Amino acid sequence: MKVRANGLDIEVEDEGPRDGPVVLLIMGLSMQLTAWPPELVADLVGRGFRVIRPDNRDIGLSTHLHHLGLPNVGLAVLRHMLHLPVRAPYGIGDMAADCAGVLDALGVSAAHVCGASMGGMVAQHLAARHPRRVLSLTLLMTSSGARQLPQPALRIRRALVARPSGTGFDDWVAHGIRLFGLIGSPAYPPDPQRLRERVAASMRRSVNPAGSARQLVAIAADGDRSAMLADIQAPTLVIHGRADPLIPLAAGEDLVRRIKGARADFIDGMGHDLPLELLPRFAAGIADNAARRNAS
Repeated sequence: MKVRANGLDIEVEDEGPRDGPVVLLIMGLSMQLTAWPPELVADLVGRGFRVIRPDNRDIGLSTHLHHLGLPNVGLAVLRHMLHLPVRAPYGIGDMAADCAGVLDALGVSAAHVCGASMGGMVAQHLAARHPRRVLSLTLLMTSSGARQLPQPALRIRRALVARPSGTGFDDWVAHGIRLFGLIGSPAYPPDPQRLRERVAASMRRSVNPAGSARQLVAIAADGDRSAMLADIQAPTLVIHGRADPLIPLAAGEDLVRRIKGARADFIDGMGHDLPLELLPRFAAGIADNAARRNAS
């Protein structure tokens, strides 16, 4: 279903008991709400949570902001690397306001928030700038953006901005599979058929490369969130893979140091994905972190 949030039409999936505590799941760069594995959603619903998943602006079935134009991603990345200001069509803070708007539209005063990758950056803004809306915070494979943190290898950065070798549907699917292969978990390789089916289903649902470019530039423009993290008061859990090639483990360690009372779950062999074998661990972590708020 679509809701009107922050002036945009945001596609939302809303599952679980209406009177259950709400978990808001915020997905990462270019990824649609369907990237949250159904097994994870079902586990959370089985624990009594109402699970809300939005498509971020410019992706999936939410409003595509084509009137904002196609940014120069290469220039934005270069300026970011040189510590120069980056102009973006919109910001990560705007995406956090979208999420607050989704909660408003659904009549939810506050939620347990979990963000993955870029979604974790959005979640940081939500928790710091809209503290009454965030009961607990789970940050999955994300970063404060601090300048001193290690960056992904050049081959990973190139893969993020690369385009498929062709323009057909199969070219897009193959491109997605290659990217997942580069950043995925070495200890938890996905079933090839399951991966292909999930990537293909995502491509059939929506493809918007221009939206991905605008989101990437928003990340570059957001820069260093370190100072903002001191404003986060919600109980926080940081989940990060020790083998993450896109956002190295140092970023997770940095978040734990910077957010008061944050706890860590650093996982051997996990990369930058959501392996099927680890989904029960993620669900338990989100639930246990929510219980910290209930116990306070």
